[in-house]
Amino acid sequence: MLVDPPFSSIPFVVVDVETTGGSAAAGHRVTEVAAVVVQGGEVHDAFHSLVNPGREIPPFITSLTGISDEMVRDAPPFEAIAGALAEQLAGRVFVAHNARFDWSFLSAEYARVVPTTLDAGDPLEALATAQLCTVRLARRLLRHLPRRNLDALCWHYGVTIEHRHRAAGDARATAKVLLALLADAERQGVYSWEALEGLLARGTGATRKRRSAAPGWSDGAEGV
Repeated sequence: MLVDPPFSSIPFVVVDVETTGGSAAAGHRVTEVAAVVVQGGEVHDAFHSLVNPGREIPPFITSLTGISDEMVRDAPPFEAIAGALAEQLAGRVFVAHNARFDWSFLSAEYARVVPTTLDAGDPLEALATAQLCTVRLARRLLRHLPRRNLDALCWHYGVTIEHRHRAAGDARATAKVLLALLADAERQGVYSWEALEGLLARGTGATRKRRSAAPGWSDGAEGV
């Protein structure tokens, strides 16, 4: 459990997934995943792979992401990359833009790899130390912006997104946005994880716990 460390000492892993659709609960699957490590103000690519989802990719998804059935035909299934990805998630704060979306898909994929009972809890709980959503953080720090989707935040901070709606490009851009948001938090007197959770919980009635930085489902409209 995190014990009030400053941002510079926190190991973050910024994750982005591309999928066959909008809901893991409806059986949609991951088609691409990327993880970028952020620590001490530095950004490092850590993991990237296309994933064979074991089902067809709808045409509108291919139009959005450029990922086609042909591209993933020879890609590894999730179980083949699960271990390598887990190594990057372990012991780090899981960060994503609309984190609940990415978390839900990876949780469902890991549950298929290592089947669990409902009592066993979320399979990602054993890996990540906490969860942080850049949509929710932006809502607290950038109240003046009319939108806080990834394009809007990248424009605000002057971040260039290479290969939009692809996992690696979006993860790198989100990592740079994360650093800019944390710098803004520090300018507002928020210097540690505990203070950041307090900022995010303020006015919500939420009790502070290690995953209180996760978004609600309604964040999706701003999270794309």
